Amino acid sequence: MKKILIVLLLLNASNVLAFVSQKAKAKAKPVAPNWVDAQLAAMTLDEKIGQLIIPATVGMFLTENSEAFKEIQRDITQFHVGGYHMLGDVTTLHEPTGVALLINRMQKMSKLPLFITADFEGGVGYRFIGATRLPRGMAIGATNNEAMAFQAGRIAAEECKAIGVNVNFYPVVDVNNNARNPVINIRSFGGEPQLVSRMARAYIRGLQGAGVMATAKHFPGHGDTSTDSHLELPVVDIDRARLDKIELPPFRAAVEEGVGGVMSAHIALPQIVADNTPATLSPKMLTDILRHDIGFTGVIFTDALTMRGVAARYPEGEAAVRAFKAGADILLYPPSVEKAFNAMKQAVQTGDVKEAKLDEAVRRILAAKQKMELDKKRFADMDKLAALLGNPENQAQAAEIMQNAITLVRDNRQVLPLKLTPEKRVLCISLVDSGEAVPPFVPGKTFLTGLLQRHKNTINVSVTPRTSPLEFELIRKLATFADVIIVNAFVRIAAYKGSIDLSDGEVNFLKGLSAAEKPLAFVLYGSPYLLSFIPELPTYILAYEYYPAAEEAALKAVLGEREFKGCLPVELPGFYPLGYRLK
Repeated sequence: MKKILIVLLLLNASNVLAFVSQKAKAKAKPVAPNWVDAQLAAMTLDEKIGQLIIPATVGMFLTENSEAFKEIQRDITQFHVGGYHMLGDVTTLHEPTGVALLINRMQKMSKLPLFITADFEGGVGYRFIGATRLPRGMAIGATNNEAMAFQAGRIAAEECKAIGVNVNFYPVVDVNNNARNPVINIRSFGGEPQLVSRMARAYIRGLQGAGVMATAKHFPGHGDTSTDSHLELPVVDIDRARLDKIELPPFRAAVEEGVGGVMSAHIALPQIVADNTPATLSPKMLTDILRHDIGFTGVIFTDALTMRGVAARYPEGEAAVRAFKAGADILLYPPSVEKAFNAMKQAVQTGDVKEAKLDEAVRRILAAKQKMELDKKRFADMDKLAALLGNPENQAQAAEIMQNAITLVRDNRQVLPLKLTPEKRVLCISLVDSGEAVPPFVPGKTFLTGLLQRHKNTINVSVTPRTSPLEFELIRKLATFADVIIVNAFVRIAAYKGSIDLSDGEVNFLKGLSAAEKPLAFVLYGSPYLLSFIPELPTYILAYEYYPAAEEAALKAVLGEREFKGCLPVELPGFYPLGYRLK
């Protein structure tokens, strides 16, 4: 009898579940097709090819009748480009309202949401006035503080979104283990894979957690080069074992962290890829190593195809097709949108590129756009712009990161922090490098202004590569009358600059100052490696960056208002190991 009851109960329960299931099915709405699938199914061949291409324009307000705006209209409506890159000249900062308005106009004229990309390596304030200027990688690495790397990513993302940028080409995860590197250098978190990996992970979490795609660059690693790929093709003559040990670990870490994008490098690795084929055009690099070995499933961006590392060696259309066949999804900033588009279309039509491979790339691109909810919200909110850009909280956090980066490496005469009594005569020297690129401020001005507010008995002189022998002699005489000498030296890093050197006259001048038995505080902004050329320097303070907040942070540390908290994120070859700081 018990068995019969159990069977009846089970049957009844089964009937109830079936009834509930039928009711649920009756109430369920038809499932809408996936947005990515729906868009891909409706796209023409031209629209698919267009998704691969991202041209560039200077981020600024453009009138509808301007040639630049007409070119943007043509790229979006005729060639169906998948995005646009916002160029910015760090020597001429533009106003962000104009770029936000331009981006909204671009998004409005595009059938599909656009990737809007930018190189905001130092935050939005690196390119646009009024936004928060953040320290770049090496200064962040000098803090050895992952929470600060996270905050840098978060602030960058919030202000990116405010103006409509949804992809930041950062972090640089190159391991800068070459002291002569003229183009990566302070853009990297440091000279050791584990440090770079930790900081990159934190920055990616901060950036992507706030809804902006991060891009790890420059794959497979641009840190061990002494030439600029903007000017020529650098050669990294290493084998796969070395690549796995030094260059690839930060990329693996970034992929494990879920980074949305990876950017290729225009570098040759002859021991791994024959014929000096740039990594950007190499299936071995982008498909075999990045896709298969490392397991990256996100969007692969080429570095700008206008750069001479590729552009000087391959015809425009050929470079675009080769990059795509190698494994790139996005052809960034081709010299001619039309030539890149036509070459890709011909390659598909002739079967040189399989349409199935094209569909795979477009699916990845659309999926990334959907993940950032660009299918629902692609426009910047102009009403919130003023409140979000450069707000006091972000500015304070950025200043704190910079303050924690200032590193005291050497103080042989034990003069730091400087104790400036009113009668002491201070000579403050601003010395700039031999490059043509200049920042959008007067080097040393912020330091001098703050110093004069604290110590009136100060005179200032400037030294440049054009300083004459007679002028050097006059400055040396001034130095003999000074009780304290402070030198702010600027060795800046910039694309197309090609060098990180001071002039011979400047080097000899600094050697002479170092030999004098006077209190000397030497602060270096930019490349940290000058000690190799002037080992006589009795003090060595590193700021890594060169903008007003870096000078303010250095001044506070030099005068003892704040502690020196930074530690070396790179080795100073022959002098100090990575992680060192004078305590």
